[in-house]
Amino acid sequence: MDPDTKPSKESSRQDQLKPYLKYSGLGFQMIAVLVLAAWGGMALDDKVGNKNPWWTIGLMLLGVLTSMYMIIKSVIKK
Repeated sequence: MDPDTKPSKESSRQDQLKPYLKYSGLGFQMIAVLVLAAWGGMALDDKVGNKNPWWTIGLMLLGVLTSMYMIIKSVIKK
């Protein structure tokens, strides 16, 4: 065997960490989208003067759907 073709310990360790980093990044993206949706919805509800938080509910649903789309797209892409 040629020693140049063997993967080094460092490269194999990085290959093992890539999926963890990818999926933990997706978690942070999901949290960020939901926090922004909640903040924007509450700000719109306050500005419009709604008794019920319709903007917050709508933007949160949109945020959940967007997050699910991002996760599905990333998992399929591999």
